[in-house]
Order: sequence, then structure tokens, then C-alpha cells
Amino acid sequence: MSEKEYSRRKFLKNSTLTGLGVGLTTAVTPNLFAGYAKDAGTAAILGGQPVRTKGWPDWPMWDPETDEKRVIEVLRSGIWSRGKVVTEFEEKWAETIGSKRCLATTNGTYALITALRQLNVGAGDEVIVPPYTFIATIDAILMVGAMPVFVDTNPATFQIDADKIEEKITSLTSTILPVHILGLPADMEKIMTIARNNNLAVLEDACQAWLAEINNKKVGTFGDAGCFSFQNSKHLPIGEGGAIVSDNDEFMDRCFSFHNFGRPHGKVVGTVSGEYVILGSKCRSTEYQAAIGLAQLKRLEEQTKQREKNAEYLRAQIKDIPGILPYELSENATRAVFHLFPFRYKKEGFHDLSRSKFIKALRAEGIPCSGGYSPLNNMPYLKDAFQSKNFQKVYPKKMLDFDGYVERNECPQNDQLCKEAVWFGQNMLLGSKSDMNDIAMAIEKVFNNADKIN
Repeated sequence: MSEKEYSRRKFLKNSTLTGLGVGLTTAVTPNLFAGYAKDAGTAAILGGQPVRTKGWPDWPMWDPETDEKRVIEVLRSGIWSRGKVVTEFEEKWAETIGSKRCLATTNGTYALITALRQLNVGAGDEVIVPPYTFIATIDAILMVGAMPVFVDTNPATFQIDADKIEEKITSLTSTILPVHILGLPADMEKIMTIARNNNLAVLEDACQAWLAEINNKKVGTFGDAGCFSFQNSKHLPIGEGGAIVSDNDEFMDRCFSFHNFGRPHGKVVGTVSGEYVILGSKCRSTEYQAAIGLAQLKRLEEQTKQREKNAEYLRAQIKDIPGILPYELSENATRAVFHLFPFRYKKEGFHDLSRSKFIKALRAEGIPCSGGYSPLNNMPYLKDAFQSKNFQKVYPKKMLDFDGYVERNECPQNDQLCKEAVWFGQNMLLGSKSDMNDIAMAIEKVFNNADKIN
């Protein structure tokens, strides 16, 4: 047994013996875990030696020997705009996800915008969405002229609370837009039941959830369509890139036409050569984006398994530390892919050490981390959208009253989650078991020094 593992076992044994293994307390004394504290030493933020001085796996990963041949071929071909390589990537991504069709786009944000437009979501519609997501999800709703309606978060899973969706449905609701945030699946089976019972469309934001599953079915394939992102930090990094998947041919033909200036495609037909048949945009993927994506796709499954393995191990190592509440998975989730490894930090378990000081102390130990998202349901960007000419012409003043909107869209559980969440990046989960022990040791070291740090 390594010294690190032995130290952890002493720590957890003491935790269990004192009844603190799964609880929170403000009565922890410096001597309570004296056996472990001796091993932990002084926190790095207080001048001690950091747990870790080496770095973490680089991201994105690139192997010149295996990855560059296709990209160089594309560059030398002179065919850089959408062509056969993009089509190949789309076919392979659809096959990987288990969907009939895929359309590659410039980015995940435009995938969402394109899908919303072709689901006929627009001015006067309400779209149900979680507040715990990246801004792009909400921007896409606003960009098509629809009104976001926020449903509170389940803090345990970090996902939209499906049990609170129905109370937010009105006569204006057209769509539910769940987000599989952090690579953890939302409760799609319950969401789909609600959608069917209320005749609502479902668009899945799976931009952080490549290969995640519920009952062995991949997210992005439950609703009318699913959207993915391939931005530089993502598990399938292209720099920028996105995709829409769906089994609906007519819908996908319209998405293709829209992303190519509204030109005819498939069932979206024209009568004369060069005709533009629907209102369109330009968000086509390039050949070299697709070539990069094909190279990255070869290692996605192996890397996903490594993240899963390390996340499960790390969760087991930290779940009994007082004040640390790791993620829980939604019902029937069979695979989480961990774009981020999240947990909630309860300062009561750390002598009321603030989250910001906890994060600073962890970073001093050589463990990169962040506090994650801020609430999106009360920010100025919403007021700016409401003051735009289009929103002013479509919606009644009552709906555009910002203070009233914020009150109607309060999400207290999400507000609390945003104060407690801590994230580790996905590249950290590509490390070794020893790396995961370093993370656990650093948290325990901060725990044992919390009163002094505070």
C-alpha cells in the first residue's frame, strides 16, 4: 500500500469512528484527525509543501504521426469548404451516437439556433430550460426570438429538476430544452413523458455530453433533435465545431438547407436552378475541421472510459470527507462522461472556510479547480434582449418587465448550487490513479488545515 493510500485510510477510519463520515459539523477540532494531520502537514497556502508539483495531461491531444496525414491531405487538396470529408464525419458521428442523421455546423451554439429554427421555435414561444448551463444555451433561445423559462436545478445531479417542469408549462410553451451539463445525463425518460403528455418538442443540449447514456441509449437521441459542441475544451476538440443529430429526415433536410443559405436539399426542393427556398444562414463546417474531428474521434471511446474509471475512483475517495458532496446521477443513467467532475462544497464541514478560500487552497496544493457557473436567470443580458426592438414588438410589457421576469423565474436551489459547486477539468481525469489520490489528499489536507487557513 502506498503512503498516500495508507494516510487516506487512517483519515477515513478516524472519520467513521467519530461519526463524521457522511455528515457536516462545525465542531471539528484540530486534534480530531491528528493521526492524519501529521501526514498531511501544513497547507501549501500557509507555507507548506504542496501535494503536487507536476502538471496534468495536456488538452487538446494531438499525435502528428497518426493525426496529421488527413488534415494535410485536405489542406493540399484546396477543397476547404464543406465537401466529402465533412460528410464522412457526419456519417461517423451519427453512427457513434446511434442517430439516423447528423449535420455538422460551425459551432454548438449555431447547432442549437439551427435546430430551434427548424423546430419552428420563435417569437411568442416559451422554451423551458435549466439555469445551470453555459450562456450559449440561453443565447440560442433569445436569438430565435423565444422567451426562456427557467426551471430550478436538482443540486444533487446538477441537472434540471424534471419534477418541477410541469408547473412552468403555459399555453405559450412550445419546447423543453434540457441540458446534459458537465457530461452528466438529465432525466430524459421523465422529461420525454412530460413532453408527450403536453405535446411539446424536445431539443437536447448535449454539447458537454458525448457518449453519455440513459438506459444504454445515448443522450441527444431521446428528443426531436440533439446538439453537440466540438469546441477546443470539449472531449472531441476541433477548435470550433458543432453538430445536430435526429432521425427525422424532413427536419434534417431543413436544417441542411438553413445552414447553406436556404438552398434546396432533400425534401426541401426548389423549382429553378440556384433558387433559395427557405430563409437560411451560413454555418457550414469546413473540410479541415472535419479532418481534425475524425482524428479525435478515434480515441474518444478510450478516453471516455478512462474518465469514467477515474471519476468513479475519485468519487469514492472523497465522498466521506465532511463537507464534500460529490455528484449523483439521474435515475436510470447508465453512463456519465464527465466533461467536468463536480461536487458541492459545504463550508460548515471546513470550519466555515469560504468556497473561494477552499479553491485557493486547493490550487496552492497543485490542484486546478473552479467554482463553475453563476445563475443565468437574472443577468443583464436578458434585460438587453427584452429592450430590443423585436422583443418589444412581440411581447406584452408585463412579460418584458425585468424585475417581474426575475421574480417569476427564481431558482433558489440553483442559486445555492452556484455558491457551493466546485469543478475539476476533464483533462485531469485522463491522469493516473495516483493523480486521483493527489486530488483526494489535497482536499483532506485543506480539511485538516481549514481552521488555520480561515
